[in-house]
Amino acid sequence: MCTAVSYRSDATYFGRNLDLDRGYGESVVITPRYYEMKMRCKKPIQSHYAMIGMACVVDDFPLYFEATNEKGLSMAGLNFPDNAVYYEYTKEKDNIAPFELIPWVLSQCSCIDEAKDLLQNINLVNIDFSEQLPLSPLHWMISDHKCSIVAEPLKDGLKIYDNPFEVLTNNPPFTFHYTNVSHYMGLGVGQATSQFRKDIPMKNFSLGMGALGLPGDFSSTSRFIRALFVKENSVSEESEASKVNQFFHILNSVAMPKGCVRTQDGFEYTRYSSCCNADRGIYYCTTYHHFEITAVNMHDVDLNQSRLYTYEVKGLTSS
Repeated sequence: MCTAVSYRSDATYFGRNLDLDRGYGESVVITPRYYEMKMRCKKPIQSHYAMIGMACVVDDFPLYFEATNEKGLSMAGLNFPDNAVYYEYTKEKDNIAPFELIPWVLSQCSCIDEAKDLLQNINLVNIDFSEQLPLSPLHWMISDHKCSIVAEPLKDGLKIYDNPFEVLTNNPPFTFHYTNVSHYMGLGVGQATSQFRKDIPMKNFSLGMGALGLPGDFSSTSRFIRALFVKENSVSEESEASKVNQFFHILNSVAMPKGCVRTQDGFEYTRYSSCCNADRGIYYCTTYHHFEITAVNMHDVDLNQSRLYTYEVKGLTSS
């Protein structure tokens, strides 16, 4: 489970909730321009755009959950079980393992148009990272300064959709969410308006009744609608602090408290929430056990290096 959001004021902010029942040793990771990215089926990428995001680093490879590159293009992978399909190797395509997709796209693309062109020739090849780390079923949201898209690997191929909502959660596939939002077009932030006869006694007895019907459960379909409603009605002041705080309030509206969503192995909960100022390359995050916002600026390091920069985040442990 997870929720990704792109939010704009006078800057572009991109982030997500990571909802899992366990940790994988996540940390904030900066991949500089000359870090050599070794690919399974392609030649290593030796020179590329720098990027920052949350990842677990295994065998010196950053397995990004989400990231933003120095050009302001952002990308997040979200759980997509029972729908994600990966394919056999094919010579006619760029064979990219799913765990390589975020660095593959962000290393080469500066905007959505370039990402669309690159994705047209991608074959998401069915190669596990290792025996200990099998592939996760994923779909992806990609955003730049103007718009967002969704990439979904389905049985009949990799589908690319324009995403006017700039929100993504999990199952069902994006085409369902696209249609489902129409069920909630009557929601509003003001008072409710009666559609019955005027002589039938009805009145607003509380603030917020215009949003009656806004779903409050933790299912992916409900989180999609709730995140969209809160994002579209969000108001922030001009300061960076106000906009970042507002972004985290959007994510908090769909966050999972531990104990409310049971899995086979325990309880799924929001391990961390992230917000990246895509214009400035500043990555902010909070964790389930530490509400204070941590910030890492990718431009505070030498981006012309060839090694990864990793930053542990307070309150984010493997348990």
